[in-house]
Amino acid sequence: MDGRYFQVIARIHTDFPTKFGIPRQSGLIPDLKAEIVFEPEYRNPDALRGIEEFSHLWLIWEFSGAVRKEWSPTVRPPRLGGNTRMGVFATRSPFRPNPVGLSSVQLDSVQLHTDRGPVLHVSGADLMDGTPIYDIKPYLAFADSHPDALGGFTDQTRKYGLSVEIPEMLLERIQEKKRESLKAVLAHDPRPSYQDDPERVYGMEFAGYEIKFMVEKGILRVTDIELR
Repeated sequence: MDGRYFQVIARIHTDFPTKFGIPRQSGLIPDLKAEIVFEPEYRNPDALRGIEEFSHLWLIWEFSGAVRKEWSPTVRPPRLGGNTRMGVFATRSPFRPNPVGLSSVQLDSVQLHTDRGPVLHVSGADLMDGTPIYDIKPYLAFADSHPDALGGFTDQTRKYGLSVEIPEMLLERIQEKKRESLKAVLAHDPRPSYQDDPERVYGMEFAGYEIKFMVEKGILRVTDIELR
């Protein structure tokens, strides 16, 4: 994006070094923890004065792994099987004229004085590790929440999930505080919807490990967990 108009104010640090496996929307997996660390020129604690009074925040960020020079008016949403085309502005696809993302996260705590400057600890993020953030705004329930809003084609696809089986000897390799998050990520099925090969072994990086798994008849079985 043109630096004359947008400046990266911070970067988020998550357990996802690659795009594969990241939740498809923010808030789907509340247990996922992340840190927001500000760039040196924005490490002024005064800029965060009062932020601790809010429970949730909006993050405006860049789809840094999907920046393209050209754009398409239609995209193929994964939850429609990857074959049905919808208008790009009727989706949250990362392939947009401007690669801008919007996520709502829970604010867990604020550290104003660290060796990295102010740090925000958040939950429920759907961002890749190192993603640049352009702005942070408070979430206002009275204005931002619309319980009766229609979800378009997503109303047909939002109920899904897999049963997850992880041998105890493999699960013990993951930090205890991250085990439930891993199970939730896998239960949401990180595979593209058009991939359904029961013989294929998939690999997903999470919290410094490569998680290998297979899926058959609605059951995801972890076959190995290796330190990266």
